[in-house]
Amino acid sequence: MTAVRILGIVAGVGLFLMAIQAYDRRRISRLNLITVTVLGTALVVLSLRPSVYGPVFDWFDIVPGAERRVIFVLVLGVLLLFFLVLGLQSGSDTNDRGLRLLIEALGRERFDWDRAAALPEGRRIVVISPAYNEQESVGDVVRAIPREADGLQVIPVVVSDGSDDATARRARDAGALVTELPIRRGGGLALRVGYEIALQLGAEIVVTMDADGQHLPSELPVMIRPIIDGSADYVNGSRILGDFERESLLRHLGVHLFARIVTVLTGRRITDPSSGYRAARAELLQRFVLEEDQFWTSEILIEALRHRARVVEVPVTIVARAGGESKKPTSLRYGWSFSKVIVQTWLR
Repeated sequence: MTAVRILGIVAGVGLFLMAIQAYDRRRISRLNLITVTVLGTALVVLSLRPSVYGPVFDWFDIVPGAERRVIFVLVLGVLLLFFLVLGLQSGSDTNDRGLRLLIEALGRERFDWDRAAALPEGRRIVVISPAYNEQESVGDVVRAIPREADGLQVIPVVVSDGSDDATARRARDAGALVTELPIRRGGGLALRVGYEIALQLGAEIVVTMDADGQHLPSELPVMIRPIIDGSADYVNGSRILGDFERESLLRHLGVHLFARIVTVLTGRRITDPSSGYRAARAELLQRFVLEEDQFWTSEILIEALRHRARVVEVPVTIVARAGGESKKPTSLRYGWSFSKVIVQTWLR
């Protein structure tokens, strides 16, 4: 018996045993168990008695010699694996979308609608701050947000992204309207919930601002001015045009690299695509297709450019976080994921 056939027997038996274990732990369904069992058995039979599949080889006119039958089996295996992975991915995507919609619905339902009903009538700017375990800084950020800008009332909204500390309570105590997501899914999903709430509150302008104190609430008038005077639909706060406290040389270089990528892909000069300090007309947000749960800053910017919105960058100041720990992944992982989101959004 050749080494290839021995390997086939081991693989078939191993596949079956792993399927049994996964089924016992309720990780796969009975249908998947049956499918894997059939495939594993077929592989073992092929390795022990290749002659059993002689009629199949003859039907496809695969004659012995020159490893033709081995190549044929490998091609069939690759095709079968491809369709199995495609089916699993489709099911995973469906489940993920269902979970995402459920969390978004719960986020809207848990919002402080009773407190929102008591807000005075008038034109509104809604400032959305996604927050995950930002109890040390969120209160100061909310209190620093001006309650009026250019004749519009400013309403701070904090979306607690599955926080397990006092983020929600401290945001409410500081005067923000709050919703709490049941589990953490990322700033992108939290922001989508915030956008939907802002639209239901009748916002004319929606601003996004980090809850960790890196963005200065005092610069809010600078962010909304181009929209107020009618020269922009979407405003991007740029640390490159303004000032910033550098986190690391690698992240600093990453900002310039991402800026170059976005500029080349969209044909519009952008200096800071990773800034989370943004402002947009509410009616523009209604046309956006937002799907990313994380690394959302580039997605929103490219969506604005895809809809031919008038995008303007203004100088802002990015400072070191006021407290707590950064939730960003390592620089290399962040860079890879951020780049992937840029390309995926551009290809839509």
